Amino acid sequence: MTTLTIDVADLATVQASMKAAFSGVPQGCTYSFPSEEQLLTTLNANRWAILKALTGAGPLGVRALARRVGRDVKGVHTDAQVLVNCGLIDKTSEGKLSLPYDTVRLELIVRAAAA
Repeated sequence: MTTLTIDVADLATVQASMKAAFSGVPQGCTYSFPSEEQLLTTLNANRWAILKALTGAGPLGVRALARRVGRDVKGVHTDAQVLVNCGLIDKTSEGKLSLPYDTVRLELIVRAAAA
């Protein structure tokens, strides 16, 4: 089973993870946003529904995806393009959309502010 973890990480954390990966230490599959605001703006409810529908589904055309999420084709196409452009989902040479993971985990951590 392959899992994609979506989280928030600063540049130093991402660089440390890449350095460890190049050293041969497995890092898993992670997509990191630079801020909570960017994550929540990019992954609004409609786009999250697209990710959920694509998880483990194999490549789907926009029309099939729109049926799965219960939305119009144009709206799904627009939201899918945002996800393709940021690299969260793939677009095949046939134009189908794909998320090659069986599980997607979203990690948001809130810590108490320093007093």
